[in-house]
Amino acid sequence: MRLLLVEDDDHVAAALAAVLSRHGFDVTHARSGEEALRALLPDTGAPFAVVLLDLGLPDQDGFEVCGRIRKRTGIPVIMVTARADTRSKIHGLNLGADDYVVKPYDTGELLARIHAVARRKPPAGGGPEEAQEASGPRSLRLGSLVIELPNREVSVAGEAVPLTRKEFDLLALLAQRPGVVFRREQIISEVWQTSWEGTGRTLEVHIASLRSKLRLPALIETVRGVGYKIVVPAR
Repeated sequence: MRLLLVEDDDHVAAALAAVLSRHGFDVTHARSGEEALRALLPDTGAPFAVVLLDLGLPDQDGFEVCGRIRKRTGIPVIMVTARADTRSKIHGLNLGADDYVVKPYDTGELLARIHAVARRKPPAGGGPEEAQEASGPRSLRLGSLVIELPNREVSVAGEAVPLTRKEFDLLALLAQRPGVVFRREQIISEVWQTSWEGTGRTLEVHIASLRSKLRLPALIETVRGVGYKIVVPAR
């Protein structure tokens, strides 16, 4: 599996690349944002399965690099950074990152996250919303919220709300059964396709981002100790 490591610190990159190589990854190292973007240009080799992106790059901020990557390709991006504040996490996920890992991290944790995002199916491969399209409605309507499943579009009161891939999958999953509590483990299994417990923090960040974007704070209710549910809007 090919992996693009975007890290300006050669010592950090060498140590991480050695670990990744021992676990079967073919690692390409880019030291700057521009070098990373050049590496993603189409070539004769196999495509990258995952991009590990540091945010503190010498030529441009990693957030900008993530946005540019997402405009070019749907390759999963994991931000790996020392920025631990929730605002940075939400910003990165809003830009299209698939996950966010804070340094220092456990190597096993990072490997689990890499495999989790690499296992995800591409949009044409039958994600949660496509399964619904085949066996259920093509759109979901909850008060002013409309979720168009085939084209992955969401609107509130007629205004489009741009969501990342995982945000859409999460919202579509919960909206399938309004009022029903989805356990955290169930959500992580269906949206992230993993049972690794550390993904729970990523779930919390995605829920916070959805609440912020939709501007419907009462729509997604936290059921303490269990999970989350969509609250059916009063008619």
